[in-house]
Amino acid sequence: MQRPLRQGTGRRVSYWRVRVLVTNDDGVHAPGLAAMTAALARWADGAHEVVVVAPMANHSGASAAVGTVYEREAISYRRVRIPDAEGVPAYGVDAPPALAVLVGTLGGFGPTPDIVVSGINLGVNVGRSVLHSGTIGATLAGAQLGLRGLAVSLRAGSPPEHWSTAAQVAVAVLPPLCGAPPCTVLNLNVPSVPIDELRGVRRARITNAGIVKQASRGDEDGDGPRAAVGDAEEGEIRLTLGSAIPWLGHLDESEDQEDDAALIAAGYAALTPLVGVREDTAARSGEVVRDALARANRLLGR
Repeated sequence: MQRPLRQGTGRRVSYWRVRVLVTNDDGVHAPGLAAMTAALARWADGAHEVVVVAPMANHSGASAAVGTVYEREAISYRRVRIPDAEGVPAYGVDAPPALAVLVGTLGGFGPTPDIVVSGINLGVNVGRSVLHSGTIGATLAGAQLGLRGLAVSLRAGSPPEHWSTAAQVAVAVLPPLCGAPPCTVLNLNVPSVPIDELRGVRRARITNAGIVKQASRGDEDGDGPRAAVGDAEEGEIRLTLGSAIPWLGHLDESEDQEDDAALIAAGYAALTPLVGVREDTAARSGEVVRDALARANRLLGR
């Protein structure tokens, strides 16, 4: 059955009844998940379904990891209550976010969802963080099963965090995602500012920005290992961390600036379409594979 969904402009657009699975690598009790779930509950308003399946503990940086599933036959879960969204069934699971999506998709908590909304994560997922993010990994895990996905992240800064801004923008982009082809995934990053201070939402490209800037081995002077016992070497690797967001000030409207981190720094929300792991069909990769196959088969005498 199709149900009409009224837009803010007064226009009526019809979509199939949508089932949304909400998760968050910050955990089922994270304030960002609560804000996103409450906003989705208002958006659904009886026309759509919302269910929460999220990790019981924080799994930030887990990417699309599912853990050692072969070493256990079951996953424990607990029914939880989401503030301001008491009518939404919500479950905390002993699993990273990607596995939470899998069990929520494959029958663990009701019918198969249509869309995975992951977030709101505290801290943007731009640049290299796109690969490592558990927030994004959850949506890509869903895409492997044909689901559409929306990863939502808010720039960390001085509290209070403006969760409502990210939630409102996420709900605004959700209807087009409902009608998008299966496996469509969008990555939304939002500055932590009041909604009336958000400069806009722009398409962004992934940069090479990262939080880990340097790794050094040895003592504080970097001259060698901290301890050596026989042939065994022990010590520490010191990480130099920074921000993935550059300080760019006010981005000029005339600039053709599409870098995700730069847009966030300039006060824009950044929206990036993503794809997960798939076969590389580029011609240059084909040449490498053909050469590798020929050499491997010569080794085997074939």
